Amino acid sequence: MKDEEQVNCQLPKTWRLIPLLDASAQVQMAVDNWLIDQHSRGEQPPTLRFYTWSPAAISLGYHQKEYPEFWQDLIWQDQPLDIVRRHTGGRAVLHQGDLTYALVTSTQPGKRLAVYKNICQFLINGWRSLGVELSYGTANREYAAHHNCFTTATGADLLTKQGSKAIGSAQLRRGKALLQHGSMMLSVNSQLFVKIFNELPPVNLVELIADSKQQAVSNIVDTLVLAAQDWFNIDLVEQPLSDAEWQDVLSKSR
Repeated sequence: MKDEEQVNCQLPKTWRLIPLLDASAQVQMAVDNWLIDQHSRGEQPPTLRFYTWSPAAISLGYHQKEYPEFWQDLIWQDQPLDIVRRHTGGRAVLHQGDLTYALVTSTQPGKRLAVYKNICQFLINGWRSLGVELSYGTANREYAAHHNCFTTATGADLLTKQGSKAIGSAQLRRGKALLQHGSMMLSVNSQLFVKIFNELPPVNLVELIADSKQQAVSNIVDTLVLAAQDWFNIDLVEQPLSDAEWQDVLSKSR
């Protein structure tokens, strides 16, 4: 852990925090793509944000070529499920009842898995303060054989004490910029999950939080923000996307 702390000491002191955003799959992926592009150009500081998806959606890994045809006809709460392709790798993720984090910063020294773990440590610390213990998964060759990202865990994923995958993460590197984002299963609907993947969903994280007052998404985000500030030794300054930035984001997503 000491090496990771030394890396974190070298990071810029002030980062941008974009407030919790609820938006469509296309918009959320456009924002993440815009942030890493801006950071690679030196036009944005390191940034952390959390977001939810509305309407519900399925995101595909960048290299995921095949998925069941019936996914195109899925309906949830009287709305079609969006299907979007992420700019990162991995397998399909259902974004319903989940919370996604995205962190954009400069590439860090070390092997890719070590970088994953250094970033994920703030999630481990934050969830521990909520009373939920998480640990890393183990690389598995079976991962690519499944449509569902949460069927198996890699060394970059986080598992509950019961062995259920709770947080799946993926990375994109563009020049000297790095984007890592991931989905946290908070309260996924089991019937919808089974309908899509034909398997049981992971354990819902909110059910593991003993204090009901801490189960709200806003409280979880606040806890994870504090954990990020502490782990990376930074100041997070809240700054929503401006009107001009939104125009730029949406213009580049078309």
